[in-house]
Amino acid sequence: MKLDFLKRFDFFVGVPDSQLKPLCNYLMATYGVGEHHLIAANEGNAVGLAAGYHLATGKTPVVYMQNSGEGNVVNPLLSLMNDKVYGIPCLFVIGWRGEPGVHDEPQHIYQGEVTLKLLEDMDVAYFVIGKDTDEDELAKKLDEWESLFAAGKQAALVVRKGALEYDGKVKYENENTMLREEIVRRVAEAAGEGVIVSTTGKTSRELFEVREARGEGHGKDFLTVGSMGHASSIALGIAKQKKERRVWILDGDGACLMHMGAMALLGAEKPKNVVHIVVNNGAHETVGGMPTVASQIDLSGVARACGYPKVLRATNEKELDAALAVAEVAETLVFLEVTAAIGARDDLGRPTTTAKENKEAFMKELAK
Repeated sequence: MKLDFLKRFDFFVGVPDSQLKPLCNYLMATYGVGEHHLIAANEGNAVGLAAGYHLATGKTPVVYMQNSGEGNVVNPLLSLMNDKVYGIPCLFVIGWRGEPGVHDEPQHIYQGEVTLKLLEDMDVAYFVIGKDTDEDELAKKLDEWESLFAAGKQAALVVRKGALEYDGKVKYENENTMLREEIVRRVAEAAGEGVIVSTTGKTSRELFEVREARGEGHGKDFLTVGSMGHASSIALGIAKQKKERRVWILDGDGACLMHMGAMALLGAEKPKNVVHIVVNNGAHETVGGMPTVASQIDLSGVARACGYPKVLRATNEKELDAALAVAEVAETLVFLEVTAAIGARDDLGRPTTTAKENKEAFMKELAK
């Protein structure tokens, strides 16, 4: 399916998804980031931006996201957009991860099962796009939905794996030098007997492989394979109950931005046994490389404003080692921002243990 149908619309906002990579690359190549296209911190943020666009123009916006993002849009979709409230039209383009019958990672399985049901429950009309979907069929459906949008309602295109096509190439890069996997390796070494809560995506995959390469077990690591943006909250919940254990958070810039309010709570609580590390490459790399705003803001300054007592920053290996040495012995909450290049090994694997096995091994470690 080519992306010509997008020419009907002139405002797009969303959170990148690997299944929507052709669409994401098309938007970056066509519009970049600006008046016609914005990359949101989370999917609820995207819905709010879409609502503002409609209020200003009277036109129908497009919100794109992975189906995991349905959870983040429930509140603004039901209490803002719905035709029983303000009646704000919107077209959603949703990547269908975990589609029943299609192999996927564990965090997508149940979400995939309930994707269409959630749309039905939220009174969102939908049309599933697959590799064999006819472009005329899609055009007819969009024509049909014009009356629905005029009535202040919403609809969704649910995109199956491999359904979209775009031949253009977009290169995502930055000027940072440290590779994330090397950062992860050094953090794992510094953590010692402490436990690590790692964020979703390639960070957790790299942590798993670092442990494998070192011949270590995985009991000290909780790999947050889903629920993007919540690793720091999980870690705080652990740290409050296990004050004798040092808890290290391996966060990403996109995940940190997605639910940044968690930083305010961490800063207010000031757990003395937590080290919060954000690996900042300014990109949603795991799902394709589209930029975040983290390279344009002062994350370390945000941490200070949130009340983190000790804030560190590293841009190279020497600075990282020095910062980790401070974090190892600090008797207070530490925030460490580490700038990283965009990129990972082509042969980067995935955890060979299940999510439940990870949970059980981690709980056993915490019970020691």
